[in-house]
Amino acid sequence: LAGLNVERVHGDLRDRKSLHAALTGCAQLYHVAAHYTFWAAEPSIFYEVNVTGTRALLETALELGTGRIVYTSTIGAIGLPEDGRPGTEEIPVKPSQLVGDYKRSKHQAEQEVQKLARAGLPVVIVNPSAPVGERDLKPTPTGQMIVDFMKGRMWACLDTGMNLIDVDDVATGHLRAMERGRVGERYILGNRNLTLREIFKMLSGLTGVPAPRVKLPWQAILPLAHAAHWIADHITHQPPRIPLEGVRMAKYRMHYDCSKAIRELDLPQTPAETALEKAVRWFRDHGYA
Repeated sequence: LAGLNVERVHGDLRDRKSLHAALTGCAQLYHVAAHYTFWAAEPSIFYEVNVTGTRALLETALELGTGRIVYTSTIGAIGLPEDGRPGTEEIPVKPSQLVGDYKRSKHQAEQEVQKLARAGLPVVIVNPSAPVGERDLKPTPTGQMIVDFMKGRMWACLDTGMNLIDVDDVATGHLRAMERGRVGERYILGNRNLTLREIFKMLSGLTGVPAPRVKLPWQAILPLAHAAHWIADHITHQPPRIPLEGVRMAKYRMHYDCSKAIRELDLPQTPAETALEKAVRWFRDHGYA
């Protein structure tokens, strides 16, 4: 938020009083905040923030009569067909596809949001895929993958796929969901379906770092990921170098059909190469790699 003409109000999704103070007088609400990572020393934080915190925030909005609301869910709350077709907003996610506490908590949160929508809350749900671009401070898991590639840490490529979208297009999708989205509906904010090998090839062209030549099934990395997770849990208490949940997700090609958001929200479709180039430049300019 540095440099933006906005009023900052400090709050905590786990503190209802702070939520009441923050929402008083607001005509619209974008609920974007979440605990987003593949690992946490205390997994309960995913549910405290993403589920209980979401319920508290939206109940407060209902109480105060806040106007329209956009809730940021995740692509992981949308199901993938067994036959390999891209997922759509109408496909329910199977329990086996809810890999990790982040996805499980966001799915539970989305159920809470839909329940409140049925109770009269004017909320629209957006499900971003994998946003890439500038200002990825943490960085996010997708941003960390880009940083690791830039540092030459990617020695193998998993046989999986992702849907990439420019983070600026995700922001525009939120604004248009507020203006045009149908209450209670879900909208996939995504763009291009790519294999991980295709993403690494693009990154190689942008950075000059060679793409890994070895392609492995996700099962081949799983023992290393389990070991890294155990070390993180019991020794370092820091995020593992090989995220177990990330490897488990690689079981599925996370490809999605974004036509509903393109049709109803006029979602922009900036080329994936452009989004990756902006991410690489920002990470390089800010000393990440």
